[in-house]
Amino acid sequence: MKRASPKNLKRSFSTQKVLSTGLGTQFPKKIWQTWKVDPLNFDVRDSDTAKTWTAKNPSYRYEVLTDNNDLYYVETHFGPDGFNRPDIVETYRSLTAKIIKADLLRYLVMYVEGGVYADIDVEALKPIKRFIPDRYDEGDIDMVISVEIDQPEFKEHAILGKKSQSFCQWTFMCKPRLPVMLKLIDNILAWLNDLSRQQGVPISELHLDFDEVISGTGPSAFTIAVLEAMSKKEKSTVDWSVFHDMNESKLVGGVLVLTVEAFAAGQGHSDSGNHNARTALVKHHYHASSWPSNHPRFSHPVFGEVEKCNWDPECVKLWDYNIAVFKNLPEEEQKQQIAVKEAAEKQLADLAALAPPPALAPPSLP
Repeated sequence: MKRASPKNLKRSFSTQKVLSTGLGTQFPKKIWQTWKVDPLNFDVRDSDTAKTWTAKNPSYRYEVLTDNNDLYYVETHFGPDGFNRPDIVETYRSLTAKIIKADLLRYLVMYVEGGVYADIDVEALKPIKRFIPDRYDEGDIDMVISVEIDQPEFKEHAILGKKSQSFCQWTFMCKPRLPVMLKLIDNILAWLNDLSRQQGVPISELHLDFDEVISGTGPSAFTIAVLEAMSKKEKSTVDWSVFHDMNESKLVGGVLVLTVEAFAAGQGHSDSGNHNARTALVKHHYHASSWPSNHPRFSHPVFGEVEKCNWDPECVKLWDYNIAVFKNLPEEEQKQQIAVKEAAEKQLADLAALAPPPALAPPSLP
């Protein structure tokens, strides 16, 4: 099959197929996850977590898209016989950054079919029917999401700012054909093409750090698209102040926003509560969240990552102060501090390597 030329990848509105919005009174009873392998080859940890979704929702269909069948899915639904979006197909085919593909794929699937999406390391604590409180009419709701980070006091922070106000996208529910999902997909394609031009390399060779992933395809990108969709539907600006320090869920512009405890409990910040709460619906175990090793956060050579403060104001304040002081030191003194830090880290690593392995516990007596 002849591939489209990059010059011809722009969407053509004259050829794009116009399909039904697909919005109905009920959410599709479908659970979606994505992972490297199919469920028959899950390790025990992933299998046990995945089974919580089917056990608590026996009437729902369950499907996992894998590294072996994801492209076929995208080509089928966004190729000539689907939405006829060669730009989406070619971009997805070109991506090599796994976290970018994983983020984009969840939005593509949810646009096409809707239902519930959950990362592979997310455990279902309650049935999906608990996602919508009784006081709401399901027909009025297009999407169900949860607050993830609610720390607006850091919104001007150089590193934490873009991440300080966000909705969770490791679990969410929506109806198919939502304009917000397509807008988010188009935003991602535009961002990738802009970066490609800036870096002077094809999309397959892009270099992305942690913050670029978060703002390009992750929670920040998701949040911006959702707030814009809300504003459009409400015909007035909807900003984060509407969702700061929420005591209960809110329905805004067809989007039901649950409190942080629903999908993002136990984080130790954002007043996220704990997983034992009645309102906690899922539990994110983070065991599949190894992608930052390929897209590292900014780490100061002496003071490390500010994210390790976990949004503690005093810790962040001290980190900022130390960075400011360091910047004003003479270059030789900066090098000396870095050398001292590196020597200390090497010493700790050497000691750890020399430490004997932990002794095995003696077998218990019958």
